[in-house]
Amino acid sequence: MTDEGRTTGLLEGKTVLIVGASAGIGADSARVLARHGARLMLAARTREPLDRIADELTGTGADVDVVTGDISVADDVARLVDATVARFGGLDGAFNNAAMTQAGRLDEVSEADFDRILQVNVKGTWLCLREELRVMRAAGSGSIVNVSSIGGLRGSSGMGAYQATKHAVIGLTRTAAHDNGPVGVRVNALAPGPTETPMLQQTREAIPGGVEARIAATPLRKAGTGSEVGEAAAWLLSDLASHISGVVLPVDGGFSA
Repeated sequence: MTDEGRTTGLLEGKTVLIVGASAGIGADSARVLARHGARLMLAARTREPLDRIADELTGTGADVDVVTGDISVADDVARLVDATVARFGGLDGAFNNAAMTQAGRLDEVSEADFDRILQVNVKGTWLCLREELRVMRAAGSGSIVNVSSIGGLRGSSGMGAYQATKHAVIGLTRTAAHDNGPVGVRVNALAPGPTETPMLQQTREAIPGGVEARIAATPLRKAGTGSEVGEAAAWLLSDLASHISGVVLPVDGGFSA
């Protein structure tokens, strides 16, 4: 990577798989991790946006490749991880960011919508963990960061199914930290508050005034950015966080304080 694009070299020499890298927090985090020196495999369901981000980052000198797949499909997730190992020779870190949102009271959510959000946000996260841990346990090291939400730490009206899945991601994270710490693998989660992404805009449209009310109740009085979430992920993925595992780190401007 060129000097202009580099910051600390925090992740120099590390290979990181970013799942859900085509937009929002995933795309912004890819830019952050590349600046910190990581070799990146970018994964999502659709190739075109991945190619655009990869072209942008390789233009700065970063080592980046892309792979497509659906995280709710076991064979696809295995292929994402295997492609990363084949391309870069290993897997040092993973950022599991892919998810979908949903709005509506619990009694208004259809069974099909409930099943789908569980399939993506919970089963998908579990499948990613399972395949990433397969590689990391064999290597005896690695760091995984899952993306939950402040909705996984507390309740609010209008997004019950989504919040249930984000509580579940925290449960998966804490259990994985216990299961895999003895073999040298760390597992943590981020809990972003309102973050300026396409998903946040969907929430604005679905729950008028809801996002603005949360921002008004945030001590820093602003929504976060995908880059700010990416910086937190970079630290957890780095050796500076070598004794941090099982943590759920809010990146929410103080909303959960």
